[in-house]
Amino acid sequence: MTSASESPGVSAYTTQEAARLLGLAVRSVQLMVDRGELQAWKTPGGHRRIDPASVAAWQARQQGTLPAAAGPRGTAEAVPRALRILLIEDSVHYQNLIGLLVRRALPEAEFQVASDGIVGLAQVGQWQPDLLIVDLLLPGIDGAALIASLRSQPMFGALRLVVVTSLEEAERASFALALEGLPVVHKTALVARLPDLLAREARAVMASRA
Repeated sequence: MTSASESPGVSAYTTQEAARLLGLAVRSVQLMVDRGELQAWKTPGGHRRIDPASVAAWQARQQGTLPAAAGPRGTAEAVPRALRILLIEDSVHYQNLIGLLVRRALPEAEFQVASDGIVGLAQVGQWQPDLLIVDLLLPGIDGAALIASLRSQPMFGALRLVVVTSLEEAERASFALALEGLPVVHKTALVARLPDLLAREARAVMASRA
């Protein structure tokens, strides 16, 4: 990943330039601007321009190099990287619902969405989330195949997984191997079950960092 600090004198980035610098999809950068994670404005012609300082600050946070307040002996301490949560879900309704539940349960977490399995799998590699919430039935590549692919790669060994689905338990029999040992939440129970589950998974991630 190229550092934004390597481009002195740049007054603003286009969305495409910011996406290249951050190693993300253009849509992800657009969502980050919408959420206020990156500072941006629009030109008179309607083109979005992104503040280089906010790009550099975002990079520093992800790399764990953003300095915190000085410690008791005046030494700077690195700020731990925020919890990253990626949702792979093709339904806009459930994207919105789960996004709302994530923001309520874990307001400090960073949250991204992928709308199909292939894009989601690429985003896992690029963004390296701590927690993946994945729908079982997805376009492109279904959730079971995606989970099997992740489990076969040692680099994703620390990734926490939560499965959401509209399938009843009897209908999940063909996915039993992929789902083994994973928490599964039926979509009708998201509001009741997901917040506590997110909190539990977040604690497990933080414990693994200690």
